[in-house]
Amino acid sequence: MEKLRCKQGFICDMDGVIYHGNRLLPGALAFVNWLKLEKKDFVFLTNSSERSPRELQQKLDRLGLDVDESHFHTSALATATFLASQCPNGSVYVIGETGLTKALYDAGFSMNDVNPDYVVVGETRSYSYEKIEHAVGLVLQGAKLIGTNPDLTGPSEKGIVPATKALIAPIELATRKLAYFIGKPNPLMMRHALKKLGTSSEDTAIIGDRMDTDIIAGIESEIETVLVLSGVSSRDTVRRFPYQPNYILNGVGDVVPAE
Repeated sequence: MEKLRCKQGFICDMDGVIYHGNRLLPGALAFVNWLKLEKKDFVFLTNSSERSPRELQQKLDRLGLDVDESHFHTSALATATFLASQCPNGSVYVIGETGLTKALYDAGFSMNDVNPDYVVVGETRSYSYEKIEHAVGLVLQGAKLIGTNPDLTGPSEKGIVPATKALIAPIELATRKLAYFIGKPNPLMMRHALKKLGTSSEDTAIIGDRMDTDIIAGIESEIETVLVLSGVSSRDTVRRFPYQPNYILNGVGDVVPAE
């Protein structure tokens, strides 16, 4: 654990690590205070595309955590940056929330439900058959299909809920077109995080609750990996994977040295 604590950079997931829905997880406050006290470089890297960095900052503030807006990076921002590099000033049809549409607007994209360059899907609670039907038609007409992240499920206060890969599946099946996913474990997302941190991969650790996104992302980026059991993974889950994290902790509070 001392080796982990000596790392200068920390990439940290949010949902299932820092909070569940609107409930702060045990040890999260102590962990964030430790990061600031030890002058660590840290970024909250979330596959969720629903909220903007400002909204995430305000959410943590409501939960009692004082974190500057500059410490957040989302799959919505990574998606917008990637699409802007591929098709500057293009157009999109979005199935998602305000965090995603704002990121795309800010990257120079316009909303287009007639002949967009891309159909982009992220987490949303305004999911409907009509939107799926429309997206299918646009993809069949030639729009490229993009998912903000490859998460099938996510944790919530009510338990496990469907995430982007589950929501985009009907479009893939109906069109026989596979989506391209931007969020973790896509190396694009990890490069964004390391660039934001300004640390080397050798001096950085990633903390997350998912073996199939957070942990594999760290392994493929040669970053030390920390799995916390406060989200979707359990010790039984870990045994099913052909790769293992460097550390398995009950929660992020375990990173903080005992007084």
